[in-house]
Amino acid sequence: MPNSSSITEFLLLAFTDTRELQLLHFALFLGIYLAALLGNGLILTAVACDHRLHTPMYFFLFNLALLDLGAISSTLPKAMANSLWDTKDISYQGCAAQVLFLVLFFDAEYSLITVMAYDRYVAICKPLHYGTLLGSRACAQMAAAAWGSGVLTAVLHTANTFSLPLCRGNAVDQFFCEIPQILKLSCSDSDYHREHAVIGFSLYVFFCCFVFIVVSYVQIFRTVLSMPSVQGRHKAFSTCLPHLAVVSLFLSTIMFAHLKPTSISSRSLDLVVSFLYSVVPPAVNPLIYSMRNQELKDAVRKLFENFPYQ
Repeated sequence: MPNSSSITEFLLLAFTDTRELQLLHFALFLGIYLAALLGNGLILTAVACDHRLHTPMYFFLFNLALLDLGAISSTLPKAMANSLWDTKDISYQGCAAQVLFLVLFFDAEYSLITVMAYDRYVAICKPLHYGTLLGSRACAQMAAAAWGSGVLTAVLHTANTFSLPLCRGNAVDQFFCEIPQILKLSCSDSDYHREHAVIGFSLYVFFCCFVFIVVSYVQIFRTVLSMPSVQGRHKAFSTCLPHLAVVSLFLSTIMFAHLKPTSISSRSLDLVVSFLYSVVPPAVNPLIYSMRNQELKDAVRKLFENFPYQ
């Protein structure tokens, strides 16, 4: 039986074995990837170039766009290459890198949207203290903490996962390298339980962040509903809705992917669900944030107006 020292590559699960459908999937993936690059790239450029967007909210949005670009670039290019060239293999090092970066970007993104919930809480519930609580130094520290948590979690998970002896083949039942699927290839119960301990700790942190987000929005809604001005309530809700939509999309796709009943689990459904949580949020987030944000729309429009003259 193969072990981890003899494995040089993993075999990923293909969406289909039909050549025409593979090319169709490649075209679909390419369109989604280009849309994600364009949307997040415009946000990065607009925030960097327009001084009116140099505020805490847009600073965190800038970091969110970076994380979205990293997350979708961790999985989709390899999936596109496999669909285009009709292959399934990924090198051992490539699989480890995919796990490392995917965990890094998704964990950091979850930490960041927790920080963004705090930003909205301070802006609405404690507006007089906004400049004090969310100064440039505090924002940089919170963003660094989000990135740092992602790096730490990714290193721990990747080191634990790829230190496991693998003796159950090299076929990964997913279109990208995912920790639960690699754990199925392990033949060491002690190391397997060690990785589950790390996952348990991550779930605990995940739950704490979730509670923090919920409590923040309970306070936000209480404050907004007590506002005497209808216009003030509308403005407050408008600033919260994009972030709330991003949080809902991020959490709902991940929770459904990992908490769905095993009775409804199948390879086809697992592929679709994993596609939803790994690809859809990074591609859709720019659209969510730009739909109701006039300042961002104006900054992007200004970019296009000035582009020919640069």
